[in-house]
Amino acid sequence: CSANGNVTVLAMNHNELTGTVPPQLSSLSKLESLSLYENSLSGTVPPQLSSLSKLHSLYLSQNWLSGTVPPQLSSLSELVFLLLSHNSLSGTVPPQLSSLS
Repeated sequence: CSANGNVTVLAMNHNELTGTVPPQLSSLSKLESLSLYENSLSGTVPPQLSSLSKLHSLYLSQNWLSGTVPPQLSSLSELVFLLLSHNSLSGTVPPQLSSLS
């Protein structure tokens, strides 16, 4: 948490979590890092995560995520690290993500 009590980092790696990535995480408006890798999460990558304007790292690798990578993630202008490997994602990487630096 930050000095004023906002959640800035959420790290729940290696916890055998199941279920889906909750779209409600998008309500953590000051979140800078979301790390949920090496769990058993399924479902899709929620497009709602694109509202996390301060997010600089998103680690969702090594789960059971499926579907496509939401092009809305390209609106995350602060995003530096995006790890989605070792899932069951399909399709191509949205060309919009090439605008991230």
